[in-house]
Amino acid sequence: MKTKSKTISRNKLLGLAGTGWMFDAMDVGILSFVIAALAVEWHLGPAEMGWIGSVNSIGMAVGALGFGILADRIGRKNVFMMTLMLFSVASGLSALTTTLAAFLALRFLVGAGLGGELPVASTLVSESVAAHERGRVVVLLESFWAAGWLVAALIAYFIIPDFGWRVALIITALPALYAIYLRRKLPDSPKFVEEGQPQQSVIEKLKTLWSKKYVRRTLMLWIVWFTVVFSYYGMFLWLPSVMVLKGFTLIKSFKYVLIMTLAQLPGYFTAAWLIERAGRKFVLAAYLIGTAASAAVFGNADTLTLLLVSGAFLSFFNLGAWGALYAYSPEQYPTAIRATGSGMAAAVGRIGGIFGPLLVGSMLASGQGFGLIFGIFCGAILIGVLAVVLLGTETKQLELE
Repeated sequence: MKTKSKTISRNKLLGLAGTGWMFDAMDVGILSFVIAALAVEWHLGPAEMGWIGSVNSIGMAVGALGFGILADRIGRKNVFMMTLMLFSVASGLSALTTTLAAFLALRFLVGAGLGGELPVASTLVSESVAAHERGRVVVLLESFWAAGWLVAALIAYFIIPDFGWRVALIITALPALYAIYLRRKLPDSPKFVEEGQPQQSVIEKLKTLWSKKYVRRTLMLWIVWFTVVFSYYGMFLWLPSVMVLKGFTLIKSFKYVLIMTLAQLPGYFTAAWLIERAGRKFVLAAYLIGTAASAAVFGNADTLTLLLVSGAFLSFFNLGAWGALYAYSPEQYPTAIRATGSGMAAAVGRIGGIFGPLLVGSMLASGQGFGLIFGIFCGAILIGVLAVVLLGTETKQLELE
C-alpha cells in the first residue's frame, strides 16, 4: 500500500545523514589511535593489536548483512537510528573495560552498528535525491567520513596523551543523543515509503542478487568491496602504529597521521566533482589505481617527507574511491533489494577487513617489512580495479529501478 512520503531538502538530508556518517568515522578513526595507546598500556603484541581491528570488522560484517536486510523490511530511517545508538553506547562502554577480552566483545557490537549504518545511510540518500545529482550527493555524504577522521585525530592528539584513551572513547558515546534528534527530523526514503514493505523473503532476495540479471553486478561489487576494505583497514587502522614502529613517538605519530588525514577532504571533493562528469567506473578505477601506487610508495618510504607525502596521497585517493564505491553500490539494484544488496556487498567487504589487520600483525610478528605488507595491499587493490573495468556497468545519471 502506498503512503505519502515526508519531503526534505537535499542539503538538509545531506547534513542529517552526513553527521551520523561523521560520528561513524570518528569511532573508526579513534580506534586506530586507541590501538596504539593500548599497545603501550596493556603491553600488546602485533598479533593482539591486529585482533582489535579484526573483531571490529567481524562485527561490521554481521551488522552490514543483518541491518541491510532489516532496512528492506522496516525502513532506512529506523535502522539508521538503531545502528547509531548501538555503536555509540557500545563504544562508550568499551572505555570502562580492563581486559582485552571485554574490550574485544564490545568492539564487536560497535562494529555491528558501524557496519549496518554505512550501507543503510547511503541507500537512504541515494533514494532521496534526483538522478542527475545522486552520485555527487552520495560522495559528499562520504566526505563526512573525512571530517570524522579529522575529529578523531584531533581528539587523539589533544586528549589521549594527557587524559588517556578511556576519555577519548567516552566522547564517542555522545552520538547516541543524535539518534533521538534524528527521530523527529529525518524522513524515510520516499522510494521505500511509496513501495511499502516488500513481500520477498530473505532467501528470495539472495536468489535475486545472483539471478542472471544481477550476477555480474553482484560479483563485481563483492570483489571490489573485499579488496577495498581488506586494504583500507589493513593500512589505515595501522597507520599510527606504523609510525610508532618506524621510530616516532606516540604524540609525533598522531600529529603526522593528522596531517595525512587532511588530504581526505580534497580526495572526496574531487571525486564528487568528477563522478557526474566522468562516470562512476572511471572515478572508482582511477582513484583505486592512485591508492595502489601510493600504498607501494608508502610501504617503502625511508624518509619523513616521503612518508607524509605518500601517506597524504594514500588518504586522497583511497577516500575518494570510497566515495565513488558508496555512490555506485546502491545503483546496482531495485528498491526492494537495494539495502540488502548493498549490505551484502559491504558484509563481504568486512570479511576482508577482518583479514587486513590480522595480516599486518602476523607479518610484523614474523619479521616481514612494510614494503612487502603494503605491496600485498597494492596488489589487492589492482584486482578490484580489474573487477570494475571488466564487470562493472556505468550508472551515471540513470534513474534507480
